[in-house]
Amino acid sequence: MTKARSEQVSLEATPYYHCVSRCVRRAFLCGDSYEHRRGWVEDKLLTLAQVFCMDVAAYAVMSNHYHVVLHINASQAAQLSDLAVIE
Repeated sequence: MTKARSEQVSLEATPYYHCVSRCVRRAFLCGDSYEHRRGWVEDKLLTLAQVFCMDVAAYAVMSNHYHVVLHINASQAAQLSDLAVIE
């Protein structure tokens, strides 16, 4: 059963979260040439973490899934202006 996001993420409990995402139908995340695109996935992950005020504590990109340990940077998010959030 699904849970509301407010019940899943509690910064008072912990700012660290282990997230996993895998490909449907056991498809390969980076196609047949896994190593060729792995760098692209890593770069995109690190770039997007900055946009969403998160720090990547650890990550592992596998052939059909990835693991990420994220730290929610609440102080950085609190410093954003309304205009910065809209952009």
